[in-house]
Amino acid sequence: MTNFKDLNRMVTEFNKIIAMASSTGGTEALEKIFRALPVDVPPVVVVQHMPSGFTKLFADRLNANHALEIKEAADGDYLMKGRVLLAPADYHMKLVRQCGKLGVRCFTGTKVHGVMPAADVLFESVADISRKNAVGVVLTGMGADGARGLMMMHSQGAKTIGQDKASCVVYGMPKVAKDIGAVDFELPLDQIANKIKMLI
Repeated sequence: MTNFKDLNRMVTEFNKIIAMASSTGGTEALEKIFRALPVDVPPVVVVQHMPSGFTKLFADRLNANHALEIKEAADGDYLMKGRVLLAPADYHMKLVRQCGKLGVRCFTGTKVHGVMPAADVLFESVADISRKNAVGVVLTGMGADGARGLMMMHSQGAKTIGQDKASCVVYGMPKVAKDIGAVDFELPLDQIANKIKMLI
């Protein structure tokens, strides 16, 4: 049951949200960023490419060691200030409107870029709903997932960040995003959390 405290933390499409994507090397990168974010940070939605069964373990471990509420997303979860929702392995996740508030839908479907969840699915929904009220971040990872969706967010007025080559384990996803013009700020990992705080 949703309590009064949770109701106060829920957000609408007019509030800021943060959407992030990562793959190879992303677990360590995400943890470093989460540790530097304030407890009242706007809602964070994340796609991290991981095998089946590992996203819940990862989210639970982070939740036990961080001030933020970090959980594997479930279909129908609401976005809340101070909450991080991690897309579950083998499910796409997208932003939806739920009774005037923002939530997530988790669903199975066709793989995108050979993966599910795919960052492009999440980012495209963020571009459609949150528009200029979003911050998009693409971190270390192999392949091109997230670039197209980040470009859509960028075109709708969102501010966008890409991790730089020197601090990436694999400079794939952020490189493709940068090459197509989707990245406003390319930064080393240790500067990304501060930039997020400036943009929210």
